[in-house]
Amino acid sequence: MFKPTPNPPTRKPSAMFMIVPNVDAESLLAHACESLASASVMASDFAARLQGPDRHTAMAFQQIVMLAELAVNRVLDTVDPA
Repeated sequence: MFKPTPNPPTRKPSAMFMIVPNVDAESLLAHACESLASASVMASDFAARLQGPDRHTAMAFQQIVMLAELAVNRVLDTVDPA
């Protein structure tokens, strides 16, 4: 069977921003949790300045970030139960 389009080139990730290979999972999860918490606060602050549908959209983003933060926290609890 003839394929009319060529295969896409394989993607080579940039090494500009990379995580050191020997960083432990707990540290990565803790950093992700802190980043998500910051993003949640920023989205909430931004939403407070909006009205109507735009505010609802910004609050939806904030909620998605908050849910991701909760998920990361849950995994972090299983890695290192306090």
